[in-house]
Parts: sequence; C-alpha cells; structure tokens
Amino acid sequence: MRCERTRCASEARDENRKGPVAAERRRQYTGAVVRIAWALLLLVPILGCGGGAHLHGRVFRDDEAHYRIGELSPDWTRITVANNDLAFHDASLEAIIEVNASCDPAGDIPLTVLTNHLLAGFTQRQILSQDLLPMDGREALRSHVIAALDGVPREFLIFVMKKDDCVYDFVLIAPEGTPFQRSQAIFEGFVGGFTTDVSGS
Repeated sequence: MRCERTRCASEARDENRKGPVAAERRRQYTGAVVRIAWALLLLVPILGCGGGAHLHGRVFRDDEAHYRIGELSPDWTRITVANNDLAFHDASLEAIIEVNASCDPAGDIPLTVLTNHLLAGFTQRQILSQDLLPMDGREALRSHVIAALDGVPREFLIFVMKKDDCVYDFVLIAPEGTPFQRSQAIFEGFVGGFTTDVSGS
C-alpha cells in the first residue's frame, strides 16, 4: 500500500507535537547513516567490530532489544558504527547494510518521520517509491531513495518498523546504479529473515 502524500504530511505535523521524548528520539535517528556515507565517500578505512552488544550467530542482543537477522554471505564484513546496533560492509560493491533498534515506551513517531530522520544531512532527496509492507507481524515502511552527500549521490533502500515499543530500521546505502542493484536483492533477503522471536537461541 503506497503512503499517500496527505497522510505523510499529516504525520509530519503530528510529530512536531510529541514533546521532549520525541525530540530525544529524533536525535537518536540522525548521524549514523551520514557517518557511513562519509566513510564510503572519502574511502576512510572502516574498523572491525568492537565490544558492547553481542551477536551470536544471527541473534543480536543488547540492553534494549533482541532480534534475529537474515543471512549474508562472507563478502559482507561486520563493522563498527557509533550509536548503531549492526553494520556490514561489502568492499567490492562499496555498500553498507545497517540495522538498529531503539526502544521507548513513550515514543510514538510515525514511520514516515522516522525515515526522514535517517536521511538527515543529505540533500537533493528523491523518493523513488514508498510503500507499506507486512514485516514480522507488523507494518513496515519501505522507501527507495536517492540523496546526495556533499554533492555525491547515493542510493538507499530503507525499511522502518515499530513493534512492542521499539523502532527497527534497516538501511542499504550504495553508489547509484549497478552497485545498488547488485546489493538490493541481498539486502531484501536479509531483511526478510528478521524476527524479534529469538526463542530457542
């Protein structure tokens, strides 16, 4: 189901009335994607994963959330991105996949607004498509976007979902064209393997 412009605009207005809790949530949703894009743009070496939260097999756990992710080939190396749960880099495609959960029982920000937060700092945004899809028993907003950082375009595929007081976001960012196209099916398969049910793990 496509997100109607009038509905999206209404949600954006509603978000401005959420108060300090929503303001803090907005700050949580900015920064990580821009840092990833700068790393790719400047060819900055990306460090391997450090300490903190734990990923055992395909199950991630930290103090806020726990969930199971889909599979990725060995071409995708886990990397560290500040204020982010998980990120994976394919050097041959210059592409990054990131996953993050943020939980706040008092927060109720619309999916369209949360998606816009992930794109903060980018210019020349073009929303190529935006659709609501089922995901892990809830509804997720899937957005295909082209946006520029320092004048250099990047192509994004973004999924944002709310479930049980948590917001889950999944982002693929890659150079426009072939690198993005080669990454897209991999990313969508990865997202398709997501669930918050980690029983038995």
